[in-house]
Amino acid sequence: MCYTNPIFFCIYVSLPAVRRHNPFLQKGIYMYSIVKTASIQGMESVFVGVEADVSEGLPVFEMVGFLSSEVKEAKERVRTALKNSGYKLPVKRITINLSPANVRKSGSGFDLPIALAVLAALGEISQESLSGTLILGEIGLRGNVTPIRGVLPIVAKAVEEGVKRCILPLENIEEAKLIPGINIWGVLHIKEAVAYLKGKEYQEPQPTAKERENSGICKVDFSEINGQKSTKRACEVAVAGMHNMLMIGPPGSGKTMLAKRIPGILPPLTKEEQLELSKVYSVCGLLPKSGGLMVRRPFRSPHHTVSPAGLTGGGGIPKPGEISLAHRGVLFLDELPEFKKDTLEILRQPMEERQVRLVRQGGNYCYPADFMLVAAMNPCKCGYYPDRNRCGCTRESIRRYLDRISMPLLDRIDICVETFQIPYEDLVSCGENESSEKIRERVMAALERQKKRFQGTEILYNSRIPAGDMEKYCGLKEEQKKFMKKVYSSLNLTARGYHKILKTARTIADLEGRGDILQRHLNEAVCYRALDKKYWE
Repeated sequence: MCYTNPIFFCIYVSLPAVRRHNPFLQKGIYMYSIVKTASIQGMESVFVGVEADVSEGLPVFEMVGFLSSEVKEAKERVRTALKNSGYKLPVKRITINLSPANVRKSGSGFDLPIALAVLAALGEISQESLSGTLILGEIGLRGNVTPIRGVLPIVAKAVEEGVKRCILPLENIEEAKLIPGINIWGVLHIKEAVAYLKGKEYQEPQPTAKERENSGICKVDFSEINGQKSTKRACEVAVAGMHNMLMIGPPGSGKTMLAKRIPGILPPLTKEEQLELSKVYSVCGLLPKSGGLMVRRPFRSPHHTVSPAGLTGGGGIPKPGEISLAHRGVLFLDELPEFKKDTLEILRQPMEERQVRLVRQGGNYCYPADFMLVAAMNPCKCGYYPDRNRCGCTRESIRRYLDRISMPLLDRIDICVETFQIPYEDLVSCGENESSEKIRERVMAALERQKKRFQGTEILYNSRIPAGDMEKYCGLKEEQKKFMKKVYSSLNLTARGYHKILKTARTIADLEGRGDILQRHLNEAVCYRALDKKYWE
């Protein structure tokens, strides 16, 4: 072939020389490589293939694959980090594709897999060394590897898919090791990852003595509260059946103190619940730095200025909200009427379905939301209604204040109890109050009865009994049915409200060790349900 253009001829003949003097191209390199990584979509882990191609052309670093802004920025981090780590990129066209292309990629955990995919395409590391390896991690401009969130569910999914090895930031290693069945390599720098992939023996980091931040012991106790015996009893009943609860009373009567002690009488988390809850906290980046699963049931108390997205989850990079962070524990809403009404109404669906479903432009997300709602409120703006000696609120202002809580939301609360101003004698009393440990013993006995009763079903607690099984688990005698018929009419109950009375009565019977529901159990359950009529009539 004859070339008459001298400029073209010079370029043509110079390519072999470039190939001879390029250290990467002398090694019989891969011009194409692929690295396996993963991202979080809601609570699920989605595997992503990071493909790298190095070819002749204009010197650009191009990234494609339905990327969010923080992933697009990875090319600058990777290019600079590789340069500062001693890896000089050739003057060629580098194309990165994150597949599948129909899944939006978000988060900063793609940096390390992109860097290693580029090095593999340049021949610095072999493609065979990347086989069966999952790679995660963000990198800084110096090449240092920094931690990411969501490692726990990603590694759990990797084990299910048969991945043998995972390379990730050293600060995430304790979290990743909670999942057995996979080799975990923690690295601090890109060079460490490259050295291990080239065959250097991996050295396990020396464990450091760390204080356990997630102790299962509750630091507050019911024995510290004087008086309010009826409210303490209501708390016990609520926990024994995982019933939602509302406390109404004047300021300073102990509503918040009582709520904060409820975790002390909750049953311990099972191993499955610990892993399930830890995945939620991992996605949010809230797992304790000392390592280990969440062993204590959560107690979340968001401020009344919380936004709907802060409560349910979402955001630019979707993650669980306060509802999901309270999963398997308590969501405490203090000063309930001060929350925005549209924010409170969001609670209705999660309270029924035990999960949050979000539909966003980037996809659909589902977060767990099996929580016990505990709320506290004043009966009016000043807080002292119905004591007219201290309350100066008008009937209209009281109505406006209480109407911030809708009846459909109130109908989903099983137990409504009133707290009173503590008399001076009770306040300074030195008598021994019942401890949380003793209350928890009765609660555990009641929960054990429920476990045996619902064995072989998906029901966990009395509050979860479906409407179709009410007769089976909460059957009444003829006289009790006549009594409940009068209650249904006098309190103007809904079907949901009627069933909640029966479920609460079932829990009260379990606390007494009774197999059948007696009249006194129904009477107590009705009292817990009737209080809302005093204020919302």
